[in-house]
Amino acid sequence: MSYEGIIATEAELDAMAGANVATAGWTEANKNLWMLQVEGFLSSLVKYDIATNYGTLEGVSKKLLNEYAARYCALSGIAYNLGTFTTRQEAIMMLNVHAWRMQKIEAMLLEGSILKELGIT
Repeated sequence: MSYEGIIATEAELDAMAGANVATAGWTEANKNLWMLQVEGFLSSLVKYDIATNYGTLEGVSKKLLNEYAARYCALSGIAYNLGTFTTRQEAIMMLNVHAWRMQKIEAMLLEGSILKELGIT
């Protein structure tokens, strides 16, 4: 099996997850599952097939979709097993930072101006 994510690379997922993510859960199969989930979520959120049309999107705001996807996968991987982190508080802090940033990106997407820059609306 190989990594099949479209809107974020495996290296970007790894960077967001950090060095202490549990290797037992941080597998290509799980990364592929989480990427399918986040690609579906983002497409549903903006009512546009982002994964299929990712190559045609325009503007620097495209990186926000990339960041959101990488953070979602990292959050899922960290939540898979919090016990591999130095402390539980470290893992929870990482989850909170990812969730906070994802909420900000969702709000920007729903506001609409980013969709215009991306060429979606």
